[in-house]
Amino acid sequence: MGGSTERPGGNTAPGVEGGAWTRAFAAGTEDAFAGAFAPDVVLEGPTLNRPVRGREEVALIMGTASRVYESLVFTHEAHHGDRTYVEWEATALGGTVLSGSTVLVRDQEGRIVKAVVQHRPLSGLLAFSAEMGRLLKGQVDDDLFHRPAD
Repeated sequence: MGGSTERPGGNTAPGVEGGAWTRAFAAGTEDAFAGAFAPDVVLEGPTLNRPVRGREEVALIMGTASRVYESLVFTHEAHHGDRTYVEWEATALGGTVLSGSTVLVRDQEGRIVKAVVQHRPLSGLLAFSAEMGRLLKGQVDDDLFHRPAD
């Protein structure tokens, strides 16, 4: 990984169960994410200009994103029915501090069918989105991520 999301004791704070999502971030690979996703998974979030559908493309995006983070710790977690809500704190892009929350929706087999990843603050979100566009240029649609004004 470009920056490790792992820390002593893992990438989860006490009280956070973790699971396939947090393990995929720790591994930082497309395969780790693909193993957690249903074939028709949907990824949404403000770093994207539109939702992304399908295990292969979502795994590519999430594997790449996991390597942009220099550190990432999942700090809180809650469950309600088929949904898991996690909060996280991270650094990326040379020390930019990010916080966020993620909503994961699972099917009856426990596979993730939808992930909504929220980043804040706005300046960090835009920089993260632009970096993702740079890293994935030619692998995904060019207009999927934010492009800074020239």
